[in-house]
Amino acid sequence: MTASVTSQDQRDPGAPPPVGFAYPGATWKEFAHLLANLPATVLGFLYSVLFVSLGVGLAVTVIGLPVLVLGLRGARLLGSAERGRARRLLGVRIDEPSPIPRGDGSGGGVLGRLWDGVKDPVGWRAALYSVIRLPWGIVTFTVSLVSFFALWPVLGYLVRGMANADRAMVRGLLSPSDELERRIAELESGRGVVVDTAAADLRRIERDLHDGAQARLVALAMGLGLAKEKVIEDPEAAALMVEEAHGEVKLALQELRDLARGIHPAVLTDRGLDAALSAVAARCTVPVRVEVDLRQRPAEAIEGIAYFTVSELLQNVSKHSAARTAAVEVWRAGDRLLLQVHDDGHGGASLDGGTGMAGLAERLGAVDGLFVINSPRGGPTTITAELPWRDRGDDRAGRRVTGRRGGGER
Repeated sequence: MTASVTSQDQRDPGAPPPVGFAYPGATWKEFAHLLANLPATVLGFLYSVLFVSLGVGLAVTVIGLPVLVLGLRGARLLGSAERGRARRLLGVRIDEPSPIPRGDGSGGGVLGRLWDGVKDPVGWRAALYSVIRLPWGIVTFTVSLVSFFALWPVLGYLVRGMANADRAMVRGLLSPSDELERRIAELESGRGVVVDTAAADLRRIERDLHDGAQARLVALAMGLGLAKEKVIEDPEAAALMVEEAHGEVKLALQELRDLARGIHPAVLTDRGLDAALSAVAARCTVPVRVEVDLRQRPAEAIEGIAYFTVSELLQNVSKHSAARTAAVEVWRAGDRLLLQVHDDGHGGASLDGGTGMAGLAERLGAVDGLFVINSPRGGPTTITAELPWRDRGDDRAGRRVTGRRGGGER
């Protein structure tokens, strides 16, 4: 008696009850599921073949993509109905999949949304499930019905075997794969952010060149041309023009240096985050303490993102915080690079405050990073950013720098 109770207690509580000749309710639920397979699979097969044929046939017209998108959304509904049927009759509990990803598609707008709908993996898996199950639906309906009338002693075993095959198919094709789908959606969204950021940076560089160095160089060429004409008839005036041109050359060179620093500062390439962030801190309007604790340098892309993130945060400190002091800390924790910028200003920083915080959060999210703001009204403000750590190709060791203030050495 005791052994029998122990064996029953050790049985998986989520497993179906054992098959016997006096069939329990779970067996009859499985039997009902198998009989319902035929009408369900016929309906799903006809629907999936119809929308795929129409969508592909109309692909050369403007309504081809919308037809495919609507068809895939309908397939999602069929998949949801099948998950509900499996949950009620087979005891298979599967979460609903994530919504259709809202990435950038093929460039945004209506076409981008349509393309996102066409790429929906949940809809395509549901359509595939409906198509390949038609023969199986016929088999399960026929075998279940014949067993009920002619093979009663083995009915429970046949039903259980076919129901287990159904469970496997539902789990294999109708499970949401949430992590994979979510990751795909994040990567597509991140790709859009990266593309937009790169385009904005290119426009900024073009504008700076056009309005700054290029304009100065044009004026310089004109001045030198006039000086050339006056060299013989008015040497003194020509000398003054050359002197002015020399000043313009210096200004143009400074603008080009500033522009190059905005693209990628030489100090970051040559000396790493410690020296580059100390140089940024030296230009801040408030005293900044910089602590970088890295035994080696991260990959160049991660290093660049970290530099520009801290640079923009310190610009916000100068412009908006009314702080007296600030601090920057950089360190590695496992496979993450952590940045923290703290100031004793009036606080109130937020993602929608118009200070570029939302853009920083999007850029970090595009590379699987995090951006956290802790800035109550009245201050202080602490902003923490995380980036994935990737080793540099040559694994050159970085230097540990602590206690720098305003970019100067101790």
